[in-house]
Amino acid sequence: MTTTGTTGTGAARWRTLLVEDERPARASIRKLMQKADLPFEIVGEAEDGEEGLRLIRELRPDVVISDIDMPAMDGVRLLQAAREEGYECRFVMLTAMSEFEYARQAVEHGASGYLLKLSLDLKGIKSAMDKVAVELERMAKLRKADKWFPDKGRTGPTDHPEMNRIIGYIEEHYAEEITLKGLAEFIRMDASYVSDLFKKKTGTTLTHYIQQRRVRAAKMLLAETDGTVSDIGRRVGFENDNYFIKIFKRWCEVTPNEYRKQGSEPSP
Repeated sequence: MTTTGTTGTGAARWRTLLVEDERPARASIRKLMQKADLPFEIVGEAEDGEEGLRLIRELRPDVVISDIDMPAMDGVRLLQAAREEGYECRFVMLTAMSEFEYARQAVEHGASGYLLKLSLDLKGIKSAMDKVAVELERMAKLRKADKWFPDKGRTGPTDHPEMNRIIGYIEEHYAEEITLKGLAEFIRMDASYVSDLFKKKTGTTLTHYIQQRRVRAAKMLLAETDGTVSDIGRRVGFENDNYFIKIFKRWCEVTPNEYRKQGSEPSP
């Protein structure tokens, strides 16, 4: 089984797992993917969610294209199980019109999108997968910055699935507005309970966790890009320059400009 490769333009192919219980549907998707000349390579196939989860563990795909309605374990549960185990692979759900509510739930749980099986065509699959490619490129850039996050593992994953979902959400959306109320609604729990439980499971408050994640991203950008302090602050989620500088100095004991002048070495 081939697991790596390149497109004709030299771009990396993203490892893709196809989870679909109907063989004709799998064949159709393979054909459309090849015809669309997308930067994705199918490295494995599964007939149900349980087999899909096993292959996620084994193959570590970048993206999973999964049917929603399957025996043993449905697609939504597969997505939830993958997230609970800490896998960051993107999900694109295959659904019939009658399963649209399940597709909506899958998107709420972090799926990148969905495809309607009965009207699946070249244009539709290309549009959906182009979006996933953009997300994967963004994630790849963040992974290159791992040296800037030496303490990343200290606060996650926890032994609590819903807190892990919150951590995963923050990792992907730290540059956006994040509120306790929004996170509580995301996992359907009471806000005050979420706040207390997060601190208990991670040893830090939600506010501090979000601030630290944004500062780590800012440190990487200060070191590896020529962006202005103002631009970098906005890119990592700070609402204005003064607040960015204040929070950065609180955690790093120097201002962003001072940090950049010092050589931008990762903190121990």
